[in-house]
Amino acid sequence: MQHYEAPFWLPNGHLQTIWGSRCSRDRLEPSHPPRFVRERWDTPDGDFVDVDFLDPGNSQEIAPAIARQGTTTHLALKGPANSPTKGLVLFHGLEGDSSSAYSQAFATLAQARGWAFAVVHFRGCSGEINRAPRAYHSGDFEEIDWMLHRLQAQSTCRWQAVGISLGGNALLRWAQERGETASSLVNAVSAICSPLDLVASGAALGVGFNRLVYARMFLKTMKRKAKLKWRQHPGLFDLDQALRSKTLADFDNVFTAPLHGFKDTADYWQRASSKPHLQKVRLPALVLNAQNDPFIPAESLPTPADASPWVTLWQPKHGGHVGFPASEGVFKSHVLAMPEAVMGWFDQQAPAHG
Repeated sequence: MQHYEAPFWLPNGHLQTIWGSRCSRDRLEPSHPPRFVRERWDTPDGDFVDVDFLDPGNSQEIAPAIARQGTTTHLALKGPANSPTKGLVLFHGLEGDSSSAYSQAFATLAQARGWAFAVVHFRGCSGEINRAPRAYHSGDFEEIDWMLHRLQAQSTCRWQAVGISLGGNALLRWAQERGETASSLVNAVSAICSPLDLVASGAALGVGFNRLVYARMFLKTMKRKAKLKWRQHPGLFDLDQALRSKTLADFDNVFTAPLHGFKDTADYWQRASSKPHLQKVRLPALVLNAQNDPFIPAESLPTPADASPWVTLWQPKHGGHVGFPASEGVFKSHVLAMPEAVMGWFDQQAPAHG
């Protein structure tokens, strides 16, 4: 993946991003699609998160369309019949969930490898608005710490953790805060296409094509959730101002930052960025960023000098934002190459001890 090359008919980061997200779904083993069972976890502050586990047998399937409509099925976690010794937990990106193309791709490969697999949804992202006067954010390392403790407590396999975009930055912040104790919960971590410098990435998403297409797409669902949150907690924030937001910076300033203890967008983006703390990582960590990612300026990516010896940097020239489509012929591709490379890297890491 360090030397990934995109299909010739997807020559730039925008096309690689959009095709990977929208046009490669039918290449994900359509005859044996991954199925999930859902478990609801009560949080220490009286809220909940929903976790979708890869169904190893004939448990009830949760269709992505149903999950998006807010219908949930709560089942006790049951380990796969062959009791896998390896597991992969995925922390999704901004407004993502278990139906996202990357979630389905990782689930497909986990199923083929016999790994346990789980998608832990950040609050409000599983199809049903959460109860507490908060949502989720890019530096939510305390939430990830609680989630990983809960996962370890109810399973027997050793876990690897992968975070996509926002989820990857939050996962790295967790590893940085935990330091040498992180390996007591997971063997290794990987951050895929994560905005390690939130200031640079936020600025990039606020201009040009990014603002017109990507930011507008994100804000559509974020504003809808803001309305639901305001109905739960009237006066919690300035709803009118949130709905007038034209950029993620605008929205974060009135919603994300104040609801999660930050002064404003600038304070949030600075404190939540993982790039300044990469020297603190003390377990195997793979950080994968394409140099043509529309969301993340190449000049903002870390260098080996920014990171501890535990950190492996893969920075191919192509791939877009969580795209990395692999060609199967002209105008045909799949998105399994990236998760296959990442899981192969996980296989090469020695078991952690903690």
